[in-house]
Amino acid sequence: MLSELHVKNLALIEKADIEFGEGLNILTGETGAGKSIIIGSVTMALGGKVPKDIIRRGTEYAYVELLFTVTEPDKVRVLKEMDVCPDEGGTVIISRKIMPARSLCKINDETVTVGKLKTITGLLIDIHGQHEHQSLLYKHKHLEILDKYHERKSHELKQNIAGLYRSYTGLKDRVASFHMDEESRLREMDFLRFEIDEIEGANVKDGEEEELTARYRLFTNARRIAESLSAAYEAVNTDTLDYALKEVEHVASFDEKLGAIRDQLFDADAILSDISHEISSYMEDMSFDEEEYRELEERLDVIHNLEAKYGKTAEQIQENLENKRKRLEELEDYDALKQRTEQELEETESRLEMLCGQLSEMRKAAAKELTAKIKAGLADLNFIDVEFSMEFTRLSHFTAGGFDEAEFMISTNPGECVKPLGMVASGGELSRIMLAIKTVLADTDDIPTLIFDEIDTGISGRTAQMVSEKLSYIAKNHQVICITHLPQIAAMADAHYEIAKTASDGRTTTTIRPLAEEEMVEELARLLGGAKITEAVRENAREMKRLAGERK
Repeated sequence: MLSELHVKNLALIEKADIEFGEGLNILTGETGAGKSIIIGSVTMALGGKVPKDIIRRGTEYAYVELLFTVTEPDKVRVLKEMDVCPDEGGTVIISRKIMPARSLCKINDETVTVGKLKTITGLLIDIHGQHEHQSLLYKHKHLEILDKYHERKSHELKQNIAGLYRSYTGLKDRVASFHMDEESRLREMDFLRFEIDEIEGANVKDGEEEELTARYRLFTNARRIAESLSAAYEAVNTDTLDYALKEVEHVASFDEKLGAIRDQLFDADAILSDISHEISSYMEDMSFDEEEYRELEERLDVIHNLEAKYGKTAEQIQENLENKRKRLEELEDYDALKQRTEQELEETESRLEMLCGQLSEMRKAAAKELTAKIKAGLADLNFIDVEFSMEFTRLSHFTAGGFDEAEFMISTNPGECVKPLGMVASGGELSRIMLAIKTVLADTDDIPTLIFDEIDTGISGRTAQMVSEKLSYIAKNHQVICITHLPQIAAMADAHYEIAKTASDGRTTTTIRPLAEEEMVEELARLLGGAKITEAVRENAREMKRLAGERK
């Protein structure tokens, strides 16, 4: 779950530190207090888009940090497979530093890309705001919801379909490549034979170019080498060292230190003698063979020509040779290979058709269960006599997810035919429909933290009470964080936070703090009573809080 949120220098927030609890966490505050900034900070920390001018005026950067506690063994295992290792207490720290020109994302103090950040945090937290509600307007989202509902049953089948679909598309491309006429086939075969003969005839060995190049370099620089070695030979064969040795030898008996110098001169003389011998031997072995030099040039030209045409190394040239041999075999057996590939495509398509059919039947059975549960949930959310179903159509082609296209259908008025959800539902209705869906998925959804923003759009009274009970139900198995302005929802809070805006020294600051039990009642009274809070309103708030406790 999301244990802590730390925000610094973000819009109106100078600094905010929040410790969230289990169950239903409610955030309330006056209009314009900055409630959206709190959810926005979480969204940005999860890799979301950074709005322009989000950094607090007068500061160099903004910073958001989320501290998650992950204890579920399966979740820990998946995170470790993604190179994210929670500490002994299960802590995973997500942070994002936002600077004017760029931002820096980290997981457990290791810098990561925004893409990896989104993938990992997608396992830990799910945000449902107005954008999420609006996603119900798109049909592809409906099939995603259905597949999420029966994921455990269909997971293996969908994996098999995805793998078979990759083979299917590969075979289709292969069949499409069999289009050349006989003249083109024969012409390509002749050219391949020429290239194969050229590579095989050259017979380039691993390391051959390096060895020949070194030898060629010696030949090319032979004159310079000979001149330098001659000069070196003369230098080490002077009489200077012999003279020094004789002079020291005359006086070595007078002092032990002079004996040591004499010994060193002996060693130096022996070393120079060895060097002289090595230089002499090297020079005797040196020879410039014009024929060998020409052969080296020709062989290196052959190798360089092959490298220019077939690969930069002997290994790449050999790999190219194998590909050309394989292609030649295909062309020599062109008609039979084409027939075999077409047969393989036909068998794969038949297999894919069968598996996609199985998945479609599984989906349709699951859709009946899902829509029945969503319909019941909608009735609880004050959709009177609602009809809710799912309509399937078959695509004209296969996809990695099968051949189904599915769409939620709804009728909110008795006697009316069901119509596509996106054509009927209003914004407020979409938020309640999404809540009904999340309630149904609560038992199968393994994401531990859910955030609901604008869930109370366009509702009040009895409907608001029903929404609060749905949120409380979801919070039994998930951590739920919800921003609301409705007292019916706020009363169900297991933990309640007040977001407030203050002005000081000409600057506006948003703060957030947890409320004690009596402060929760006072905040409920504010939501109930507006500008004037009487004792009667407070008593009403206490009663609302007490009844909420009984309904949990």
